[in-house]
Amino acid sequence: MKYSEIKEVAGSQQDALEKRNFGLLRDMLPELPNIKNHALIVGGIRRCGKSTILHQFAKRLKKPFFYFNFDDLRFVNFSQGDFALLDRAIKESGSRLLFFDEIQSAENWELYIRQKLDEGYQLVTTCSNASLLRGELGGKLTGRHISKELFPFSYNEFCRFTRRKAGASSLGIYLEKGGFPEYLKMDNREILVQLQQDILYRDIASRYGLRDVSSLRQLYAYLVSNPAQLISPSKLLTAAGVKSATTVLEYFSYFETAYLTYMVPHFAWSAKARSLAPKKIYIADPGIIQTGSISFTPNHGALLENFVFLNLRSKSRDIYYFTDKNNNQCDFIVNPRRKPPLDQDALHGLAPTQCIQVCWELTADNQDREIKGLLAAMEFFGLDEGLVITFDQRDLILEKGKRIEVVPGWYKSI
Repeated sequence: MKYSEIKEVAGSQQDALEKRNFGLLRDMLPELPNIKNHALIVGGIRRCGKSTILHQFAKRLKKPFFYFNFDDLRFVNFSQGDFALLDRAIKESGSRLLFFDEIQSAENWELYIRQKLDEGYQLVTTCSNASLLRGELGGKLTGRHISKELFPFSYNEFCRFTRRKAGASSLGIYLEKGGFPEYLKMDNREILVQLQQDILYRDIASRYGLRDVSSLRQLYAYLVSNPAQLISPSKLLTAAGVKSATTVLEYFSYFETAYLTYMVPHFAWSAKARSLAPKKIYIADPGIIQTGSISFTPNHGALLENFVFLNLRSKSRDIYYFTDKNNNQCDFIVNPRRKPPLDQDALHGLAPTQCIQVCWELTADNQDREIKGLLAAMEFFGLDEGLVITFDQRDLILEKGKRIEVVPGWYKSI
C-alpha cells in the first residue's frame, strides 16, 4: 500500500467515528481501565457496539487519539510491511493513545501491539474473535494485556435506549428484538439476517477454509432454533449433514469463537465427567434467535432461559447446569464451591454460589418438578436460598427449611 492511502483512509475513519452518534453510555464503560503499560482488548460479537464504546472511552479520558479500523475493504491488501507506513501516520498525528478496531484482521498484529506498547503508547483494540481473548492472546501478549467482553445491549440498556419502563411489556419486546443497537434504531430484520451471514461466511468459512458451507449453515440454523436445549455432537450428524462428530465439534468451536453461541457444561467436580456429558446451547442475542431460527413456533420458556443465561454470562464464566442421580434438574449453577463451604477468610472476594431455576410460569403442572430440581441443587451445594426466575411472577416459597424467591426476569435484570 501507499502511505497516502493509509493516511487518507485513517483520516476518513476517524472523522466518521467522531461524527457518529455518541450513543448510549454502556454499563461496561466504568469497568474499562485507564492503563498505559498493557493493551486493553475489548472483544464481542460484530455490531454489538465495540467501536462506540471506544469513542465513549476516549471522551472519558479527554485525550487526543489515533483511530484505525483494520476491518475495512480498502485495507484488504494490508500486509506486515504496511505497519511501517501506519507507524508514520501515527507519529505525524502526535497522539499517544491508539484505538485499533478488529486488529485480528491484520497479519502478525500481536507483534505490532507489543512494539507500540514498548514505545510507550497507550493502546486499546477491539476484536470479534473469542479465541484471541481466551487462548491465542495469552500466548502472544503474555502479561501485557487486559481483556474485557462487550455484549449487545442488556435488558437494562435496552430500556434506557428505547425509553421504556422495566416490566413484562418491555421484557416481551426485548425477547423479540434483542439488543443490537443498529437493529433497534432501524427496526429492519434484514440487518440481523445479514450480520449472521457475514459472520458465517467471513469470520468462519473464509477464515477456516471451509468448503462445505451448507453443513455449517444447517447446523447453525438447528442450534439457533433450539436455544437452552441439551446437545450432543453424535446426535447432530443428520442435522448438520456431516458424517463425523469431530466436524460437529469443530463447528461448535467456530460458532463460539465468533460469539454466536455459548456452551454450558453439566456440573461435576470431575473435569472428565463434565467433558463427557451433553452441553446446553445458548445464543448470543434474542434478536438472533428470532431472525435466525427456522422454527415457526417460539419457545417462550427457552427464550427466557436464554435471556437469563446472557445476563449471568455478562458477569461470570463459571456457569453450569445441574442434574442429580434421580434426574432432578436445575438450569444454572453459578460460581460453584465445594460443600462444606470454606472458612469465611478463604471465601473473601469470591463470588457466592447461586442455584437458579428458570420457567416462563410456575403452574400446578410444573411447580413440583421445578422446585424439586432447585432444592436438589441447593442441598448439593449446601445453600439455604435459591431463585426461580419467571416472566412475570413474584412469590416466596419456604420448603424443607429452604427459602426460594420467585421473581420476574425483568425485575432480576435491572
